[in-house]
Amino acid sequence: MRIVSHRKLREFYQTPGREDSEVALERWYQTVEAAQWTSFSDIREDFGSADSVGNQHYVFNIRGNKYRLVVVVKFLMGYVFIRFVGTHEEYDKIDAKTIC
Repeated sequence: MRIVSHRKLREFYQTPGREDSEVALERWYQTVEAAQWTSFSDIREDFGSADSVGNQHYVFNIRGNKYRLVVVVKFLMGYVFIRFVGTHEEYDKIDAKTIC
């Protein structure tokens, strides 16, 4: 899969106080980059706790659910667009299925 954009992940884990997310986010990135997802079931094979929230938006628990990652997956194109990365508390303040 092609991921747009790695920079959002780096900016997040380079923020003071969030450095503990680096290993988990980079592991997620490497796993997704090597994947060839064609459906949500493929995502669940790699990430059993991932959730589909509708509108092609998917939520991943990062570092034991301390952080959340929301992406849009375009299966036919083979693209993953990072839409949100934040703490669980920050995630609770957004609408994961409509975030752009």
